[in-house]
Amino acid sequence: MPYKQIEDLPDSVKEHLPKHAQEIFRAAFNNALEEYNEEETAFRVAWSAVKRDYEKGDDGHWHKKPE
Repeated sequence: MPYKQIEDLPDSVKEHLPKHAQEIFRAAFNNALEEYNEEETAFRVAWSAVKRDYEKGDDGHWHKKPE
């Protein structure tokens, strides 16, 4: 099931990612779900997309990678 809005994302995503990263996750998930029609693959693709621009800090929070 594609996510229509950020508010529809799982709590594990909403509670840990900043808003921009949530937008990246949602877009990547929806595109991958449409392409592969498999939720597990869509989650992997979405997390990979987030990890291109964000990294998890020592504090446990996700931060935008330095340019």
